[in-house]
Amino acid sequence: MSKFPKGFYSGGAIAANQAEGGFHEGGKGLAASDVQTAGTVTEPRYVTYIDKDGNPGKVRAHMPIPEGAKRAVVDGYFYPYHEGIDFYHRYKEDIALFAEMGFKMFRLSIAWTRIFPKGIEEKPNQAGLDFYRNVFLELKKYNIEPLVTIWHFDTPLHLEEKLGDWKNRELIPLFVKFARTCFEEFKGLVKYW
Repeated sequence: MSKFPKGFYSGGAIAANQAEGGFHEGGKGLAASDVQTAGTVTEPRYVTYIDKDGNPGKVRAHMPIPEGAKRAVVDGYFYPYHEGIDFYHRYKEDIALFAEMGFKMFRLSIAWTRIFPKGIEEKPNQAGLDFYRNVFLELKKYNIEPLVTIWHFDTPLHLEEKLGDWKNRELIPLFVKFARTCFEEFKGLVKYW
């Protein structure tokens, strides 16, 4: 075969927490990835925090932080997810390049923290809804079908710290509210979830 069969979707993918950047813009809240540093061949990734006395610190990623500490962005560290590929600011040119490659499907995730910054808000963050709506409209302009992941390891940090993340069933109705908001807000723009 020299061509894909009719109806075949070729494409690529990004994850909001890894690619978007704009980590503190448009009302976005913090996710765990926002407090994780870059690693190197010789240096592991760390999670940064402020202890109960206000002192900054770090632990290896996926290790517990000291009791009473709160994960936080600390000056002097490089956090790669703060910038990603800067999709938040460059989505139009990224999508144009994507179309130029002939791709017909774009898998992306919606950052929960961009829609509900802490996860507990009554109403969604309008700037976050507008951002994703604009991304979907840009994809439509190029006849690229979005395939949307609703959760890609980006629970609001506030919920992780208050509820213990997915170990606590109280997280479920908050996630349902987030998912329902996405389904309703982007109805007609997103067909594949």
